[in-house]
Amino acid sequence: MAVRKRSVAIAGHRTSFSVEEPFYRALKRLAEARQISLAALIARIDAERPRDANLSSAIRIHVLNAALAGELGGRPGVHPAVTARRRT
Repeated sequence: MAVRKRSVAIAGHRTSFSVEEPFYRALKRLAEARQISLAALIARIDAERPRDANLSSAIRIHVLNAALAGELGGRPGVHPAVTARRRT
């Protein structure tokens, strides 16, 4: 799966991050669900990340935590692929 570089403005300056398409789609869904702009969500993630973590990694971890909390649908703590395997 290819990683794609994207740009966003945070606090008035442009920065970039690189994530795979499924992470980007999930990030957009989170912003919509929280009724904030994508840039605002990324700014929050940026403000909360440890200074030794890069923005791309912080975004992936944020999306993962949201998925595990059930914010992206499905049961909290259970990845859809795990549930699908159990059914077969």
